[in-house]
Amino acid sequence: MEKSSINRKMSKGWLIFGGIVLAALVLLPLAVKNAYMLHLFIMAYIGIVLGMTFSMLFGAGLITLGAGAFYAIGAYGSTLLSTRLELSFWAALPLSTLITGIVALAIGSIIVRHPGMAFTIITLLLAHVVIQATGQMEFFGGWGGIIGVEKPDPLGPIQFTTKTSFYYLILFLLLLTALVFHALYTSRIGRVWRAIKLSPPLAETLGINLYRYRLLAFVIASSAAGMVGSFYAHYFQMITPEAFGGWLSIYIQLYAVLGGLEFYILGPAIGAVIMTFVPEYLRVAKEVEPIITGVFLLVIILFFSGGILGTLRKLWTAKGACVFSSKEQSQIDGQPKRPKG
Repeated sequence: MEKSSINRKMSKGWLIFGGIVLAALVLLPLAVKNAYMLHLFIMAYIGIVLGMTFSMLFGAGLITLGAGAFYAIGAYGSTLLSTRLELSFWAALPLSTLITGIVALAIGSIIVRHPGMAFTIITLLLAHVVIQATGQMEFFGGWGGIIGVEKPDPLGPIQFTTKTSFYYLILFLLLLTALVFHALYTSRIGRVWRAIKLSPPLAETLGINLYRYRLLAFVIASSAAGMVGSFYAHYFQMITPEAFGGWLSIYIQLYAVLGGLEFYILGPAIGAVIMTFVPEYLRVAKEVEPIITGVFLLVIILFFSGGILGTLRKLWTAKGACVFSSKEQSQIDGQPKRPKG
């Protein structure tokens, strides 16, 4: 009874905590007037969505290093739709998201059949191919990229000319993605993904189609990456192949690992915020940053495999176990001892 009461209190506490965090995010631009600080929050929110895509695939038993590829497909798709076909951002964003999903379906129908290390290597090669293709082909602007991407058209009285307006736009996209992902995780689909992750052979013996559910995760995660890629292009008003290469896929993985892979939404949120703001405040040189990031990732994997939230949960569980054991012992001590014999 006491444990169930504590669980109810914890659930209520999480709801209150979530409401406070949401209110803080909405009111943040009123307190933060610095444009560059708002820019960092915008980049952190993009990182959260990308980290969530990695967590979704990990939850389905797949490890990807190609999230940057679909991020780029969404960005280039939205850019070409707006510059070549002169579509507005509000049409280009859903269309580029759909295009990214179709590409993911076509590619995923082949590579998802090869889970494990093969899938990881193929997604890494895919990211490299996308970067090279966009850099080598003039249709995509070459290595110089495409400049002059239009900003989003006004949405009623909202003019997208300030960091604040873009902040609220990416916050909306982030919350929308989190709600959709949460709905999936709490549905039968999410339970199937967890079963696949725990034991693919056992899940298959229960009649679960591993290929179908993994492909579903791949398409949904890739579409979400394409969506924020579209936002990225119209936010910066330019794109270059280098923006989607290098350490991007590693960083996306780090966002999820640092926060905690078992926490599909809150984990990437904590990881992305830390990896966006900490290097900025440390003022680490770009040449040294990859080395520090690599060492940081190794430390997390070796000593804090559950990430920040996983480590905190272990400490909380250990503390709770100590509390219950002490209560049980006190009840035993308080009972009259039975005479021997």
